[in-house]
Amino acid sequence: QVKLVESGGGSVPSGGSLKLSCEASTPRYYSMGWFREAPGKGREGIVGIDASGNTHYTRSQKGRFSVSRDKAKNTLYLQMNSLLPEDTAMYYCAAWPGSHLLVSSPSNVGEFGAWGQGTQVTVSS
Repeated sequence: QVKLVESGGGSVPSGGSLKLSCEASTPRYYSMGWFREAPGKGREGIVGIDASGNTHYTRSQKGRFSVSRDKAKNTLYLQMNSLLPEDTAMYYCAAWPGSHLLVSSPSNVGEFGAWGQGTQVTVSS
């Protein structure tokens, strides 16, 4: 099973930017994506990307967040701009077999998918 390691989280003021990275242990090209879990809320999908580079953003973050994937480095990225306090959350990378559209629900990662350990993003007002 693929292992995922996130990095790049931190604390920034409102309006700031961060770039998250997720390195995968295997070049097996699952669909991959980013999720987040804010305090007191459930985990939600942000964006999924397949091996061909097709992307699906679940919410309006598309204008502020941008996903990319470097196959040569087995690494997934999430560029986050114009961050808001409501973006404060633990951000998770995941990989799963099947369509990148399955990012719509964290339960779709399933028993054959994998999660990273998470990286904290805190945005102050």
